[in-house]
Amino acid sequence: MKKLPHYIILLLICVLLVPTNSFATLSEKPLIEIPKEIPAEVQAKLDRLNEIKAMDKSELTRVEKKALRKEVRETKAFLKSSGNGLYLSVGAIIIIILLLILLL
Repeated sequence: MKKLPHYIILLLICVLLVPTNSFATLSEKPLIEIPKEIPAEVQAKLDRLNEIKAMDKSELTRVEKKALRKEVRETKAFLKSSGNGLYLSVGAIIIIILLLILLL
């Protein structure tokens, strides 16, 4: 009986906090902005990748399949590098965290 008020308070906190999380997803503005226009060179590479996926590879020779795999790897590497993302290695993140700890 002594813990009943604690359980009631915990239940009220849970009931009152759940709706605030559900309203956060109702925003009209999307969180990630999708670029409206894809550059022509990138679109050409994407089209080529789709052509390769749609190909019937069962009739190709071993050398042709190997060339296709190489082309797909090169195209994917190009598409990754053409993205305007910021890539940080694990070492760089550790150094940044250490600098922040030392400075603050």
